[in-house]
Amino acid sequence: MTKTFDIITDTCSGMPPEFYEEHGVAVLPLGYTLDGVTYGGADGGSMPIRDFYQKLREGADCHTFQVTAEQVRPCIEKSFREGRDVLAVVFSSALSGTASSFSVAATSLVQNYPGRKALVLDSMGGSMGEGMLLEYLLKEAEKGASLEETYEYGEQMKRHIQHLFTVDDLEFLKKGGRISPAVAVVGKLLKIKPLLHATPKGTLGPIAKIVGRKRALEALADEAKRRAELEEDDPIFIAHGDCEEDALRMQELLRERFGQDRRILINYVDPVMGTHGGPGILAVFFRGKLRE
Repeated sequence: MTKTFDIITDTCSGMPPEFYEEHGVAVLPLGYTLDGVTYGGADGGSMPIRDFYQKLREGADCHTFQVTAEQVRPCIEKSFREGRDVLAVVFSSALSGTASSFSVAATSLVQNYPGRKALVLDSMGGSMGEGMLLEYLLKEAEKGASLEETYEYGEQMKRHIQHLFTVDDLEFLKKGGRISPAVAVVGKLLKIKPLLHATPKGTLGPIAKIVGRKRALEALADEAKRRAELEEDDPIFIAHGDCEEDALRMQELLRERFGQDRRILINYVDPVMGTHGGPGILAVFFRGKLRE
């Protein structure tokens, strides 16, 4: 059964391009400026993801920007003109104004198209955690759930999708204002690799301070085991900032804890998210207990 409405999202959902193509999901781009050159967004170009992370390693100055309401309007309006309602699944409102842009565009268009509906679901997350929520919603919609039923399902499911991650270089969290310069300096000297998570409000919060990358990966897998409540067909997603070897090691650690047959999808952290986590960011996403 095909879904009865259109679903749109933003690039922070971090899924492979073929996923969006297969499910007919329109994707609106956040963007970034790297050493004065704009990529993504409405008019920017593109850069190979490995080149992007190499530029960050070399010290390039990078700033990100959100999706605007002007970008969102044509996408929703296209669906409305074709007689279809819209569900938008968007990056955490606690970390970006993108959700607000979607809401502004949806509200203005609904007034111009009586009878049409556009609901904006704040994922309270990002990267492949947002993508995982999108995948669950698509399954519901493709089973025939209505727009409202799918939205309500998403409101409940998003509270159970766990986002756990660690970073390799504290400098990028410092640049984003997530930690103080003093904490970054001490952490670098002591080789501290923080274990962090997405809170119930969609912000980033600390779990533990681990010494050494190897121990951090083990701790991340252990924390996933503690928080997980997986059903048989539930996947686990791994996103990484150009550290594929560590991502494959994490896959091994998770298979040891959750079984060799568990579906595990690995992809890069998109540039907007990667700007703030830096090269070496490694994240794990899965269905679990209610976020703490």
